[in-house]
Amino acid sequence: MSHHHEDEFRLHSPDFDALHHKLDRRRFLTKTSLGLGALAMGSLFGLRKVTGSGSRNATGGTDLEADILKALPHIAPKAKRVVYLFMSGGPSQFETFDYKPKLVNLAGQDLPDSVRKGQRLTGMSASQSALPMVPSIYQFNQHGKNDTWVSELLPYTAQVVDDLCIVKSIYSEAINHDPAITFFQTGNQLPGRPSIGSWVSYGLGSDNHNLPTFIVLVSKNAPKDQPLYARLWGNGFLESRHQGVQFRSGKDPVLFLNNPEGYDGADRAEMLQYLTQLNQLQNDSYGDPEIANRIAQYEMAFRMQTSVPEVMDTSQEPDEVFDLYGPDSRDAGTYAANCILARKLLEKDVKFVQLYHQGWDQHGGLPKGIAKQCKDTDQATAALIIDLKRRGLLDDTLVIWGGEFGRTVYSQGKLTADDYGRDHHPRCFTMWMAGAGVKAGLSYGETDDFSYNIVKDPVHVHDFHATLMHLMGVDHERLTYKFQGRRFRLTDVHGNLVKAILA
Repeated sequence: MSHHHEDEFRLHSPDFDALHHKLDRRRFLTKTSLGLGALAMGSLFGLRKVTGSGSRNATGGTDLEADILKALPHIAPKAKRVVYLFMSGGPSQFETFDYKPKLVNLAGQDLPDSVRKGQRLTGMSASQSALPMVPSIYQFNQHGKNDTWVSELLPYTAQVVDDLCIVKSIYSEAINHDPAITFFQTGNQLPGRPSIGSWVSYGLGSDNHNLPTFIVLVSKNAPKDQPLYARLWGNGFLESRHQGVQFRSGKDPVLFLNNPEGYDGADRAEMLQYLTQLNQLQNDSYGDPEIANRIAQYEMAFRMQTSVPEVMDTSQEPDEVFDLYGPDSRDAGTYAANCILARKLLEKDVKFVQLYHQGWDQHGGLPKGIAKQCKDTDQATAALIIDLKRRGLLDDTLVIWGGEFGRTVYSQGKLTADDYGRDHHPRCFTMWMAGAGVKAGLSYGETDDFSYNIVKDPVHVHDFHATLMHLMGVDHERLTYKFQGRRFRLTDVHGNLVKAILA
């Protein structure tokens, strides 16, 4: 729309002029009534104390917030982007990466009190009369230059083990799914805090203004035993433009993005111009930072109408790419297909991509259940590492794999030679990272013979967050946001950098 057309609309729209007049009148009355009172109080107490020490900036934060963001990055970033493969439900470390051969001779025996040390059990295990230990029925073999132990359930991951930094000593205090997942995604067990991707968006901004900074993909081919909530990728108390945007398979990858029936691109652009004018009037009148965020989100949505269909279209991928990621990769919305989309989004410089794959919560029937989970994810996970590496992206992309906690050495419920379950275990479990800034081929941290307690190099969730942010060039203690009278950060008042895993 031309500026002439825009000015003509504003001059000749009675409704628009009436609204403008009402807002001007309201603004005048507000400023003269409240403003005079504020000036009178200011003469008694000093204007600075009444208005606060920091003025509002264009993004709605204080000048101190603006100064915090100007200082970023604090150090030279190793990772320009992150892809976080979240295995929701809690994968068993016994059947994946934490090899415990001594358990074979202890099968069926109760977990010794000297090992448990009175540690908390879930309500499901607390009702059991015994806690019989059970080794994995799956074989482990050594792979790579460092003879790293990997389960036979992960043959493709075993092929890229020299690219992985496997951390076997992750721990958390959260023993149930919802607080545990919330803790990993936001740094706090209670809902309401910003997610990791939102902190990254707030601190580092975007490298592609046609796509969101933070994008979420959820597998359609996974059990939905434990629910996922949009607040896990929510913005919390940060501005709404920092929230994660979920991309779905199907004709509407982003809800409400397509034009309404009967509208074309020109109609939509004209409507957004008028809507921006209305929002700008409100912004001028009230100064609410969320109005500016709303304007920015509408503009982003308009640009996404072109950018999203292009990035979601995998029809031009060669057959060898689908062969690399596995047969599921041709079925939109599966974990494998989402891994290809993740690679495309990373190529477009989307800063934070999060994949969720549910179904790792095996309290019973674990051998069969975890075999299916590994089959659905193993090949595509390894393919993503290979694909990023050959395209030169792994050097500045951080790949993360893991769940919210591990599983117990003892069986929950039914126990036979080839069937058993494992309960939640937050005391120690395994995650891995690969790519930008982490040591490749490293196995870090150790657990006892029961994978029940950490015996060397513990890594808390807050330490994991501090290290992730460091790799992106952010000092986790310096990226803060003031809310309800105090300054918050992803790691709250905790977190130590795990220097030993840094390349």
